[in-house]
Amino acid sequence: MFSKKWRTSERKFEIRVERDVKIPLGDGIELNADIFRPDSAGQFPAILGYHPYDERPQTAPIMPSAFASITARPIGMERGNGPLEAGDPSFFVRRGYVHVVASIRGTGKSGGIYPFLGPPEPQDGYEVIEWMARQPWCDGHVGMFGVSYFARIQQFIAALNPPHLKCIFAPWASTDLYRDSLYHGGILGEKWALSWSKALNIRRYESECLREWGEDKYRKAIARLLEDEDLRANADLVRCLKNPDQETNALVVDVLLNPHDGPFWDKRKVNYDGLSVPAYIGADWGIYGLHLPGAFRSWENLEGPKKMIIGPPAYLERPVYQLQYEALRWFDYWLKGVETGIMEEPPIRLFLTPTRRWKNADEWPLPETKWTPFYLHENGLLWEREHFPNEGYTSFFDSPWARGTLEFCSPPLVEETEVMGPILLNLYASTTDHEILWFISLLEVDPADNEKVLTRGWLRGTHKEVDPGRSRPWEPFHPHQGSRPLTPGEIYEFNIRLIPTGYLFRAGARIKLRIACTDDAEPAHSLETLAGGHIRRQSPSRITVYHNADHPSNLLLPITAGNVMGTYVSGGKPYL
Repeated sequence: MFSKKWRTSERKFEIRVERDVKIPLGDGIELNADIFRPDSAGQFPAILGYHPYDERPQTAPIMPSAFASITARPIGMERGNGPLEAGDPSFFVRRGYVHVVASIRGTGKSGGIYPFLGPPEPQDGYEVIEWMARQPWCDGHVGMFGVSYFARIQQFIAALNPPHLKCIFAPWASTDLYRDSLYHGGILGEKWALSWSKALNIRRYESECLREWGEDKYRKAIARLLEDEDLRANADLVRCLKNPDQETNALVVDVLLNPHDGPFWDKRKVNYDGLSVPAYIGADWGIYGLHLPGAFRSWENLEGPKKMIIGPPAYLERPVYQLQYEALRWFDYWLKGVETGIMEEPPIRLFLTPTRRWKNADEWPLPETKWTPFYLHENGLLWEREHFPNEGYTSFFDSPWARGTLEFCSPPLVEETEVMGPILLNLYASTTDHEILWFISLLEVDPADNEKVLTRGWLRGTHKEVDPGRSRPWEPFHPHQGSRPLTPGEIYEFNIRLIPTGYLFRAGARIKLRIACTDDAEPAHSLETLAGGHIRRQSPSRITVYHNADHPSNLLLPITAGNVMGTYVSGGKPYL
């Protein structure tokens, strides 16, 4: 109990554990589960955690530690604490819940073939929920809990509306595998594809492409990929393509064989149509390379009661225990009917860095947002003023031997300026190549010239097409359904979406934009590795960015406080 106005379930039960329980599915496959329940007679609401990782560590009594990204480890050393995402069953069981932690088909000790988030993985989850509701220890009310994969699959299952699923607690979830992790902006995240496939505890996987295309088409498609010089530059990708039947290589090959959005990836997106199950969602500002986009996508599209939390840029410790009281309040309300007060509070909570305070909101983007264009100028200046007559352009080289970058920086801010929301870079550029890979970073430069990356954006140049019907002025939607080669020397407009951020720039700090064609910069921490590790262009090129009256390249920033007077190109000197 944490308030005079509301109460939560008391801690009063001992725990009974049943390991390796077999849950039968309609097609004869059995899933393996560990069941933790109160050592007491009677019926209780139940919580499901559903996953493809190692089973025993999920609920092991080990001290939580900071998240260790699997992508920060060399290939072959992918097992870290990252996949420990089920939460602490003893916390819920002692308070009158049954906690079931089940392995997805084809993983752990479960039978069948791993579906890689496609059918029948969500349908299996539906069946598990209904099986739980029929057990003598369950009162018919079922929820789901967990982060990352556990959270992602919750939304897939909730879209099927199982009759006994009453709510989900699903923060830190990517909801579109193509855009959120494996093909940022249409650019292959090669390191994530390789590392994550090995972190999964897959018992059996069979290529979906082989099954649907047939042997001849499958082998010819692989042969074409082996002719791609960008793919050939990564020896681990080549190894997978040459040995698709070994280990988890078939999963990586399926990813490589689907470089465009389409039917393969449609199965691996949350279907929000009619998704009305009460949902608690969220992420943190630092995980823009994996889960943050999914939180805002779900907020926009979920149709039922919902709450969202965007936390500090530090991933939840593993095993997960943060937010357990918040989850208890959520489950008590939706599964037990206890008035915990959780639905009386503002639906959105946003952590503001670096104040380390929270903001409450009722809608996203925030209603006070003032989208302000900061124009790219000569001499690397980032400034609200539009271009002078006869301004020009800036060029750099990109090649395997020299990876160039461009940077544009604002004057020192004379007032505290809050930036919170979606960000857009409208960039006019040309290249000497038929392709370009854009890697865009937004940084803070403090008065001591220390830099901090706040968020990033990506776009494969040949995927620059925008769907007007699904776009907004501050957030373009790229279908990624085909590639249109660029004409060398022709100037194009690239609308590059940066993942939303929430940051207060202190007076004296500067806003910096970095433009590159690779993400070779050494990551400062494990969360930055989740936004890195992409394929690199092997063809040398010269790239030109235009910033003039005819080609007004600009960064559209969501200003939610401050910047009333705008920046001073003089820095406010000599007066400040």
